[in-house]
Amino acid sequence: MRYAFSTLGVPGMPVGEVVRLAAGAGFAGVELRAHPEEPVHPRLGLQERAAVREQFAGAGVEILAVSGYARVAAAHDERGEEELAAELTELVVLASDLGAKFVRVFPGGGDRPAAEAEADAARHLAAVAPFAAERDVRVLLETHDSHPRGADAARVLGPVGHKNIGALWDVLHPWRAGETPVDTYAALAPYLGFVQVKDVASAEDTTPLPLGEGAVPLADCLGVLARAQWDGWLCWEYEKRWYPRAADLPALLSAGREHLEQLVASATS
Repeated sequence: MRYAFSTLGVPGMPVGEVVRLAAGAGFAGVELRAHPEEPVHPRLGLQERAAVREQFAGAGVEILAVSGYARVAAAHDERGEEELAAELTELVVLASDLGAKFVRVFPGGGDRPAAEAEADAARHLAAVAPFAAERDVRVLLETHDSHPRGADAARVLGPVGHKNIGALWDVLHPWRAGETPVDTYAALAPYLGFVQVKDVASAEDTTPLPLGEGAVPLADCLGVLARAQWDGWLCWEYEKRWYPRAADLPALLSAGREHLEQLVASATS
């Protein structure tokens, strides 16, 4: 397995500092939060995109993904449909220009009837799939909000049936929803792009903690992946942006990577 971290944990940090931080802490990749308040976002110019790509490549660090906020299961009027299609296209282009493998999107179905939300999500993802394939990018639906479990995401992804549309397993949300890691992986295995790891105090208190200091069953999650001989990316998503009083991520990174490596080694020994 390979290790990355998300820039959600270092909000607003300049690209050069992110690259140095990743290289210094032994991380092979970075997931970039693609939001206007960050240095990298869909409105970034072509020259700036090329410069970002060069900085990462020069340090031997991969840009794993760009994480957008498109909500594919939300209800949209005609104008909203056009805006969502444009947003998905822009995210795919950004990922392609940066050399990233993946784009992250959310369900965002809210309290809509599940069948309606899932039909719309599948339709939106299927519509962007051919363009994503042209750009050699996979669009991943995260286990999140209205669709927190692997089983929920699979109900959307199954009908799409396209290799460039997949799943992002955020280990927090299926666990909070009562789904076991075994069941989450079983549901997502045909679609899995990468895995976001994190730790929190409890299902009720989601303040981010250093890996291994909380209640998220990381050993069980990594054990499932190891037994399946899955060899993809583990990305630490530390939600500093939403919890500004949480400890700063940079000082935690090396120990976090070592903890993941120990869990993987234990699971494969």
